[in-house]
Amino acid sequence: MLTGQSIIALRARHVCWLLVASLACFAFADYNPLSRPEVEPTVLDLTVQDSARDREIPIRVMLPASKQPAPVILFSHGLGGTRTGSAFLGQHWSARGYVTVYIQHHGSDDAVWKGKPLLEGLAAMRSAASLDNFILRVEDIKVVLDQLTAWNGQKDNPLANRLDLAHIGMSGHSFGAVTTEAVSGEKLPGDVSATDVRIKAAIAFSPSVPDQAEPAEVFGAVHLPWMLMTGTKDSVPLLGKQVDNRMLVYPALPAGGKYELVLEGAEHSVFTDRALPGDHEPRNPNHHRVILALSTAFWDAWLKSDHDALAWLEGKGPSTVLEAADRWQHK
Repeated sequence: MLTGQSIIALRARHVCWLLVASLACFAFADYNPLSRPEVEPTVLDLTVQDSARDREIPIRVMLPASKQPAPVILFSHGLGGTRTGSAFLGQHWSARGYVTVYIQHHGSDDAVWKGKPLLEGLAAMRSAASLDNFILRVEDIKVVLDQLTAWNGQKDNPLANRLDLAHIGMSGHSFGAVTTEAVSGEKLPGDVSATDVRIKAAIAFSPSVPDQAEPAEVFGAVHLPWMLMTGTKDSVPLLGKQVDNRMLVYPALPAGGKYELVLEGAEHSVFTDRALPGDHEPRNPNHHRVILALSTAFWDAWLKSDHDALAWLEGKGPSTVLEAADRWQHK
């Protein structure tokens, strides 16, 4: 028989349970991946000298306002791009407390097409999407990470003690996404791995499956957190890359920290600062908002171990920025 005291105790436990449940549901109520301070990041244009390959690697570093060591995010540009492209990403990430490092890859940068007639430039772009340039890009990532490590320990260097090298993210667009995949878990032909163990999480903007490769073989052993972003019109006819190919990556990934965003109506240029020649669709201003929100929450969750960010990312947070036709999933 319930006594007055036992009824009070049961009610108290019920109230506590409701309170805990409410806190769990709204754990990320104050988390907003789009908020950022007004202070713009400090921009440094530097050059990494790779004497072993007689190669220069231009980089652009965006430093957050805080002088404390911050997690590092690398960004690899697409075919024909430079270290200045897709700046909207780095500006936001750096304002949020990350050191963003944009890497320019000679051989597949803007020098490929600049100053050439249209048809000659297109042919040169096609040729630049080569195995040789892929190998150069992969090695560039390792060399840049080595140099950042050295600079971080040099007392008089502007990057001294500014880099939290235990928390490194890798990202890239198009050919840069191919580069990202290669250094963060993809299995290369011949059972070769170019994975750099210093990288802890990765975002591939416009990902793709290598030609004539079986997705499960290539991506089935990726253990790092990966986020994939593409659009329903994210095709590059010049290189034979179609949307269907981009959609094959996510299903091949093992479960655990894997995410995919598909933006309705978004073309290949959605991950750049402006429209590109050949675009057919008007740009949707909400696309950049979604890209910034989801990518920032991903970095916060996996590079900063922010539990509110993870709750936002894997809960109802994305629905607050996505449009009805956009597609979002995680596993």
